[in-house]
Amino acid sequence: MKNKLALLGGLICVLALGFTFCKNGKGQPEVVDEKPAVTVKVPAFNRDSAFQYVSKQTEFGPRVPNTAAHQACKNWLSAKLKGYGLEVIEQNFTPTTFDGQKLNSTNIIGQYRPGLSRRILLAAHWDSRPFADSPDFSGDKTKPVMGADDGGSGVGILLEVARQLQANPVDIGVDIVFFDAEDYGDGSENAKPDTWCLGSQHWAKNLHYKGGIRPEYGILLDMVGAPSARFGFDDVSYEKASDVLQKVWGLAKEMGYGQYFVEEPTGGITDDHVYVNYIAGIKMIDIINKPADSKTGFVSHWHTDGDTIDKIDRYTLRAVGQVLLAVIYREFNGEL
Repeated sequence: MKNKLALLGGLICVLALGFTFCKNGKGQPEVVDEKPAVTVKVPAFNRDSAFQYVSKQTEFGPRVPNTAAHQACKNWLSAKLKGYGLEVIEQNFTPTTFDGQKLNSTNIIGQYRPGLSRRILLAAHWDSRPFADSPDFSGDKTKPVMGADDGGSGVGILLEVARQLQANPVDIGVDIVFFDAEDYGDGSENAKPDTWCLGSQHWAKNLHYKGGIRPEYGILLDMVGAPSARFGFDDVSYEKASDVLQKVWGLAKEMGYGQYFVEEPTGGITDDHVYVNYIAGIKMIDIINKPADSKTGFVSHWHTDGDTIDKIDRYTLRAVGQVLLAVIYREFNGEL
């Protein structure tokens, strides 16, 4: 662990009255110009609050760019982050999709303690898939997906993290980024991966940081709300940020969430963390549900009309959210 105090020369130091004392050669205490470390307790993640944030997103309907539901949800997300004391940047951009559509898109960036150089990046995408085109879905594949899990769950967790940061202040910077236009990619066989994750691609090329400030690392959330979720090691996370994987998964196991955070490879995936790693040069891992027995590689409601609020499990939300809070506060405390 970091910041351990060494015992030098057999002298024993104690903390008292806000000062540090050590025995001098005459056996008398002398004041050392050093203050005791201040630690901040890891707050409890409220699973019911996070669930309500997910539910609220679904009340707007599918958050597909260029729709009224998308615009209304954007306004709500920005207002929530501002209400929790974060400085908000709305990064507007207009990408062209694989099928020639121009999307009015916005990456929503919430900065907690933006002036601090020591920072952690947390992210999720807030848009939802415009087509229910899972190969396992036999319904109407032209209809949009509600996205309670695929998008909504990660956003709900991060809103609760923002609420806890306001209620339990800590001197470490946190950037909460909601990427837009992640889920408007080409789902056909042999499609180009870069048709996905348009918001993170734009953000990675147009970083909002100033004065040379950069986060130490990032954590992406995607599909983190289903019961009995299985979060493993995807290829890019392992290649580019294996130290962060070990840190987060080790902490989750220590906290009793090892049934969710399994130390098993889950293969390659195109997700927002790919572009954060390769374009922005910021190491970032992906916490994403990859069931072991899935034909598609994802949950059964992925890219179907079944991705609704009833698929969200409060205990999974708590497991992920509590680990994130522990990462933030224990990093500040020098315990990671």
